[in-house]
Amino acid sequence: MILTNTASLTRQSLIAAAFVLSLVSSRLISAEPPNIIHIVVDDLGWNDVGFHGSEIKTPEIDGLAAESVVLDRFYVTPICSPTRAGVLSGRYPFRFGIWGGVVSPAVRHGLPTNERTLPERLADLGYEHRIMLGKWHLGLASTLFHPLNHGFTEFYGHYNGAIDYFSQERFGQLDWHRNFESLREDGYSTDLIGNHAVEFIDSVATDRPFYMYIAFNAPHSPIQATRSDLDAFGFDPDGERAPNTDRSIAKREKALHYGEGGKGNTVRQTYSAMVKALDRNVGKILGALQDRGLKDNTIVLFHSDNGGIPTHGGSNEPLRGNKFTTWEGGVRVVAMIRWPSRLASGSTHQSIASYIDVLPTLVVAAGGEVPENVDGINLIPQLKGEVESDRSLILDKDTVVTDRWKLKGGELFDLIQDPEERQPVLAPSKTVLNRLQRDLSSFAEMVGPPTMSQLNKPKKWPPKEWSLPEESDSTASANAFAE
Repeated sequence: MILTNTASLTRQSLIAAAFVLSLVSSRLISAEPPNIIHIVVDDLGWNDVGFHGSEIKTPEIDGLAAESVVLDRFYVTPICSPTRAGVLSGRYPFRFGIWGGVVSPAVRHGLPTNERTLPERLADLGYEHRIMLGKWHLGLASTLFHPLNHGFTEFYGHYNGAIDYFSQERFGQLDWHRNFESLREDGYSTDLIGNHAVEFIDSVATDRPFYMYIAFNAPHSPIQATRSDLDAFGFDPDGERAPNTDRSIAKREKALHYGEGGKGNTVRQTYSAMVKALDRNVGKILGALQDRGLKDNTIVLFHSDNGGIPTHGGSNEPLRGNKFTTWEGGVRVVAMIRWPSRLASGSTHQSIASYIDVLPTLVVAAGGEVPENVDGINLIPQLKGEVESDRSLILDKDTVVTDRWKLKGGELFDLIQDPEERQPVLAPSKTVLNRLQRDLSSFAEMVGPPTMSQLNKPKKWPPKEWSLPEESDSTASANAFAE
């Protein structure tokens, strides 16, 4: 009845009707909560997938896109750690001090323990298995920031970003772990992560829903690929080799062999081979779901953490900019969501969506309700075509975006007419400007300091095999006020 009489309803009534529909949807969903697989890839450029016209062939990712709702305007932050923090919290990460850079080994803070994460909320909804695979990058100062202390029941992967793909080392120390223990394994990290994901799917009981967060480090630098993947792109073993684009890191960290090996003839060729490995492992994961009969009621969400970096082989063409910037090439990323039993496949969602929407969307899909204190929204009504978007997203202190407009550094861009941001609007509407400036002004009100930034630094740094020091919340709080 609501749907057939919408022509006569006011805008407020439409909003109320949409709210009722979303509640009904959540109640229906809760009867059979879905499995959830969230794949985050690292530094993948807009022009690095086949369905965007890239010369890099990605048949598995393309196939996933064909069965998904493609999120054509999916926004993230311009750098790694803030995106991951927002994904897991549903809140702008500048609220708790993860902003403007990554949570590196030298930084003494991480994802705050008082942030209610997505796996913690899913635990309340009956998700017994909540596994995290791959790159964490949300705190190395203490076990307080470990994934197992943020709602995950199993962890397999690395704490730092930019590990060596073959040695799994960073700063000259092994950074590969199962739960809290260091783990030495031979293999290429992209394949190791994909294989572990398949093992989990093959072994997990199918009568209870599971949540799996797979954070591939590919295709982030150091650029390293396997010989078989390089051969697929015409590798000449007698030809010149691509430089180590992270040589400065190797020198600074006094790890002379960091990032060496696995080089193709050019940077782009090596990078392309890395994307091929990523694509293959995405296919293995999707195949495992199919083989176990889990495809129809499993949500697969796929996106990059930020745009690509041309110096490391990535391409964001035709979008302007790259990682570290809030131009479209830095913050608008490849993204899609597949849920065969609930969402229509083969469609494209043109309105803005974002990393902070992940938590509320997946919580509702799992049968819960949108938490009160999050910044993101439940996207399901939009993805089903039940409501339209009328919102803005803050990308940093100088940038805000809506479906049509983007205010960046005081200049207004019309992203419908000029998606490549070639020319700011010469005579901008005062009404539009006032709205965007008002939305952007809330950044200053929301931004907060890093939490637990005065944690003790261990005597030996980095610790052997990245064994994280243990520290309690009470000790951390005392240290925070020590100075």
